[in-house]
Amino acid sequence: MMPQGLITISYIASMILFILSLGGLSNPETSRRGNFYGILAMTIAIVVTLLSPKVSSYSILIISLVIGGSIGLFAAIKVKMTEMPELVALMHSFVGLAASLVGFASFMDHETINQLTPTELAIHNFEIYIGIFIGLMTFSGSLIAFGKLSGKISGNPLLLPGRHLLNLGIVVLVVIFCILFTSSNLFEEQLNAIVIMSVLALLIGVHQVMAIGGADMPVVVSMLNSYSGWAASATGFMLSNDLLIVTGALVGSSGAILSYIMCKAMNRKFLSVISGGFGTNNNSKKTSSSTTNASTPVGEVTPITATETASLLINSKNVILIPGYGMAVAQAQHTVYEITKLLKEKNVNVKFAIHPVAGRMPGHMNVLLAEAKVPYDIVFEMEEINHEFTNTDVAMVIGANDIVNPAALDDPNSPIAGMPVLEVWKAKNSIVMKRSMASGYAGVDNPLFYKENNRMLFGDAKKMLDDILVQLKL
Repeated sequence: MMPQGLITISYIASMILFILSLGGLSNPETSRRGNFYGILAMTIAIVVTLLSPKVSSYSILIISLVIGGSIGLFAAIKVKMTEMPELVALMHSFVGLAASLVGFASFMDHETINQLTPTELAIHNFEIYIGIFIGLMTFSGSLIAFGKLSGKISGNPLLLPGRHLLNLGIVVLVVIFCILFTSSNLFEEQLNAIVIMSVLALLIGVHQVMAIGGADMPVVVSMLNSYSGWAASATGFMLSNDLLIVTGALVGSSGAILSYIMCKAMNRKFLSVISGGFGTNNNSKKTSSSTTNASTPVGEVTPITATETASLLINSKNVILIPGYGMAVAQAQHTVYEITKLLKEKNVNVKFAIHPVAGRMPGHMNVLLAEAKVPYDIVFEMEEINHEFTNTDVAMVIGANDIVNPAALDDPNSPIAGMPVLEVWKAKNSIVMKRSMASGYAGVDNPLFYKENNRMLFGDAKKMLDDILVQLKL
């Protein structure tokens, strides 16, 4: 058994490492170090907890660690990079479920409750109530997000009449039952209150995420990440574990900050994220109409071959590459880097433009490019590079759609209206790599495809890029 003083010192060390981890993960150049700090912090936390005097049964803990570790290892090996957004959403659901289960266990722990003063008991009951509410809301909302991101549930928003009033009514009921739960001393009354609240929490989680359109799902994943952090922090209060309280607060606050940053990048309102139903212009009829109009072709597309694309690239001075979900699906990032190296050897200035939500998840493209050893100094965020398209000879879009859609700026009725996008159509030439003319994740057509200076390179991204690479080597 480890002395309590050493446990406290170890927990403080873990807290510092978690903070350093977040700091490292905020920049691509330090992300590996940040990831290492996070792993080390969690390892220390687990080991110290195992050696804590509070642990009375190692057999259950070891079985749990083996099961959880096996699932994590399986996911790390089998889950594709393109499936990371839905995996993250699913992991958030596990955190929410864990927090709610700890809440129910704490509620049933009569031995601990009997030792508390009336004031302490009221505070303890409030911690239980909030922990279960946030946990179950996170759990159900994350499952819906997983379904939408994986295509098992339609990405179209479910807009019920008076949905905001419905959410407000549920919140009012949750507050009423919270008062009943914390003020009552009768087990049956408390049980009834917490069961009804649990049903309401599950409902509000489902309703919030179902009301959100596909174009805004990356923000939802970030917001659910924040919810899972607060759920973990509530668990820490119930278990009197300072490390859980601090790390949960870190995850909760950083997730909320990231959500706010993403909302600004997508021209969405932060409060709309919390209330649900954002990304639909607050008008279901208008959204439906705009989607129908956007689905109608507005011109003829001009196809291009891999040979012609290679010729355009090699005869350019400035080239900007825009990676998207299609590049992730094709696992084409390594070929993209080989093309980049060849072009740079021929004195072509090559840069990468990254949209905040490219790939349906913040940082998705940055991770892929880092995996392919693309130098950080040629990778730029949207606001850093958007002004350079006017001086660019070729802007090449690799499997992206919504993030380069001019309708976001030109069509106020579009479901993605107001979302800042990479303005690739301002380049002298733009090339869009796609398998087909299918719409993007937001479900709207892209006028970029029909512009006079745009060319469409149809086919599998990996095969087309391999063909371009062969032509550049000739």
